[in-house]
Amino acid sequence: MTVLELMPFSVLVPLIAAPVCALLPGRALPWLLAMACVLASLAITALVLPAAVEAPLSYAFGNWQPPIGIEYRVDAVNAFVSLLLAGVTVPILAWGKTSVDREVPERQGVFYALFLLCFSGLMGITLTGDAFNVFVFLEVSSLSTYALIALGRDRRALVASFRYLVMGTVGATFFLIGIGFLYMMAGTLNMGDLAERLPAIEQTNTVRAALAFIVVGLGLKMAMFPLHLWLPNAYTYAPSFVTTFLAATATKVALYVMLRFVFTVFSPEYSFVVVPLSAILMVLAAAGILAGSWAALFELNLKRMLAYSSVAQVGYMLLGVSLATTLGVMSGLLHLFNHALIKAAMFMALGTVYYRIGSIRIGDIHGLGRSMPWTFAAFALAGLSLVGVPLTAGFISKWYLILAVLETRAWWLVAAIVVPSLMAVVYVWRVVEAAWFKAPPADREAVAEAPLRLLVPLWVLVAANFYFGIDTRLTVGTATHAAQVLLGNGG
Repeated sequence: MTVLELMPFSVLVPLIAAPVCALLPGRALPWLLAMACVLASLAITALVLPAAVEAPLSYAFGNWQPPIGIEYRVDAVNAFVSLLLAGVTVPILAWGKTSVDREVPERQGVFYALFLLCFSGLMGITLTGDAFNVFVFLEVSSLSTYALIALGRDRRALVASFRYLVMGTVGATFFLIGIGFLYMMAGTLNMGDLAERLPAIEQTNTVRAALAFIVVGLGLKMAMFPLHLWLPNAYTYAPSFVTTFLAATATKVALYVMLRFVFTVFSPEYSFVVVPLSAILMVLAAAGILAGSWAALFELNLKRMLAYSSVAQVGYMLLGVSLATTLGVMSGLLHLFNHALIKAAMFMALGTVYYRIGSIRIGDIHGLGRSMPWTFAAFALAGLSLVGVPLTAGFISKWYLILAVLETRAWWLVAAIVVPSLMAVVYVWRVVEAAWFKAPPADREAVAEAPLRLLVPLWVLVAANFYFGIDTRLTVGTATHAAQVLLGNGG
């Protein structure tokens, strides 16, 4: 079987396994099946990436050739995103077994079935070359996400899930309206075919409206400021495993879809010259970076603190994209990859704390660093990457983002990058100070360090933050080629 023939199985394997998983009894079997599916997807995406970088791969379902049939089309851009999606999910799932046993003790077959549906939906979004299929997979992942969030032990998880359902449905509806407008004007749903037909009709108000609807709809999905209001509660009250998985994957995939439409379906010249999308995204990105970082400074719930930090980090990615240069888009893609590693590690550390004490409020972790030194050391080291300290993955993407800003002579944007990074020092330090330099409560019982089954996957991601801060050949090289593909300068 060739790499091309293997490609659809990265979506089909978890999709087909999901209903099987729901029927499995106990706790071990559903988790083992989920892990086997994710590992299979990782192996396939690892094989696809080198081939897709060389030349785009196209798989036509049922031998119905595009644009008539449904096509999976993979180039350097979505191969990069799909490898991240599968690669970061493996350690999260390895860590999540113990966390889920504590927080979702019953009906784990259904829980992991929902997870597999969400994972397969996200993989499908990245691989499909059909605009309507993007919507279908978006709904598959979203509906399962709403259910996963609602499984949180706090009753407020239901409210958070419902709020996300309402806002997510609005976002999906906007996206679908945009796709409908494009189909009405161009008569096709294949994204490659759309890219060929739109230049002849791009000056129509319908096409402009389609772009606006698509950007707003996807902005809601990726928690772009000020469309982010669903995210803090969803991250705060969902089970720790769900929060970690979503923080590392969902917003990243939504950003990828925006990149695919803005740069590939519409052209960069249309999106950023004819339509003033560059200025709009730049202002929203800078505002999101500052607002998210500012809100994180005052949060006492640490999951909510990191949720607002994620709003700021989405702003960094959008800021690079808004520059519409090879270096700018590359820095946005690079931060998409690196931020997944950062936030996965930080949320895993908080989930490990929650496993031991049942709380992640800053007042409840006083002195806990002495009892759980490995857990809080992992949080602090991942925090260094979030800040952008040299030799970390976070430094690499922020460095390239600053270079991209300087290349366009937008000097004022350097402050929008550096100042929030200093703000990140403050809110990360608050956790370090509380854990190591505050006296523990007198009535707290002795707390042991987390078990190895939680610490090992956590430290794998911490190590990844430093590895990709030192050896950047995979990330920088692939992100650069992907940016060239998006801008029409390569492959």
